[in-house]
Amino acid sequence: MLSEQESRRNFIKKTVAGTAALSLGGLLPGFSPRSYARILGANDRVQVGVMGVNSRGFALASNFAVQPNFSVLSISDVDSRAADKCIDAVTKLQSTKPSAQPDFRKSLENKDMDALIIAAPDHWHAPAAILASQAGKHVYLEKPCSHSPNEGELLLAVAKKYKNVIQMGNQRRSWPNVAAGIAEVKGGSIGRPYFAKGWYTNNRASIGIGKETAVPSWLDYELWQGPAPRRPFKDNLIHYNWHWFWNWGTGEALNNGTHMVDLMRWGLDVEYPTRVTSAGGRYRYQDDWETPDTQVITMEFANNTAMTWEGRSCNGRTIEGQSVGVIFYGEKGSLLIEAGNSYKIFDLENKLIKDVKNDLVIDPRNKMNPSQALDAFHFQNFYDGIAKGATLKSDIVGGHQSTLLCQLGNIAQRTGTTLITDPTNGHIKNNAAAMKLWKREYQKGWAPTV
Repeated sequence: MLSEQESRRNFIKKTVAGTAALSLGGLLPGFSPRSYARILGANDRVQVGVMGVNSRGFALASNFAVQPNFSVLSISDVDSRAADKCIDAVTKLQSTKPSAQPDFRKSLENKDMDALIIAAPDHWHAPAAILASQAGKHVYLEKPCSHSPNEGELLLAVAKKYKNVIQMGNQRRSWPNVAAGIAEVKGGSIGRPYFAKGWYTNNRASIGIGKETAVPSWLDYELWQGPAPRRPFKDNLIHYNWHWFWNWGTGEALNNGTHMVDLMRWGLDVEYPTRVTSAGGRYRYQDDWETPDTQVITMEFANNTAMTWEGRSCNGRTIEGQSVGVIFYGEKGSLLIEAGNSYKIFDLENKLIKDVKNDLVIDPRNKMNPSQALDAFHFQNFYDGIAKGATLKSDIVGGHQSTLLCQLGNIAQRTGTTLITDPTNGHIKNNAAAMKLWKREYQKGWAPTV
């Protein structure tokens, strides 16, 4: 006889994502989240825990809470203030109050949890996903999927071993007009595409010179550092500025570049490169910021194509009128995917021949929730992967490939070398200095294992 948990999981697998009449925002017109809660019982929905809810995680928790086929079961954060704020917000959006689980590892012991949503800092992404997979949970993993190439390969091994659903949060894979634009590239609208350019621009302020201070009472700094080697607490680190320190973050290349590199890889139909170079540095301010604030990564591929990604963290001048975007160049024209859910096609004379507009407001510089309505498409694809075995828009294999391209760019930048790589797996050839960065150092006892 099936247990209650097994029966519920079987129901989930048989449930149509149903909710087929979902609007862009994930709700039917005229229905509130609580109305949906009455239509679908808690046991009929995928129940998730959310790890890391100060910024992006808060937006994810709130968005998952209003999806009719998800329920937020628990909230985990090392910042008690962020956890309390998120729990209050989610409770107002769904019919039940999520529990507070400061240590996400404790939440994985809950047999009612189906999936873990991971939005903690980058150094926790792969280790947390591995622990969740080993606990029998599905995983929605914010980009980048890993802190180092080795961690990405560990994730591939974990997915193969446990056969769980792991979706990376590069949500543009599910935005309808973006997908249509990529289909145009693949379908020959601009002829054979041979070069792509992606970019991200912003005007971030200096983070200054941090001071070592006592750890705030609201923060579990030991758990926040987790697998990363221990560093003193400084007053300019938490929250968000950890992105610019190699010990915890991965710089703008993986913070925002992953999205655009993923689209370029998709459109050019490539996986691993043959050569990677990078130029840039910390140019704008003299402060604690370690990663580049200005960077251009170039990647070449075996199918006679190439791409570049330009990141400018401290100068917001746009490219093609967009703060973030991708443009493909082909034999017969070019195709621009803009910041939002829209694209344009130009012929070789620069004449606009097609303009597919976005009907929703997108703010790509909003670091918390730039595209709530459109992201619901990605969440529903995650649901379909769990409930119906549907193909993921961004499975962990593709997520790793796109993440790795940016990681190789950072390795080229940090070593000052040109990377020659194996086009079958992205491994670096004949470069001992670069290979030292293939795997990161871990705090003793915290290294992830498969």
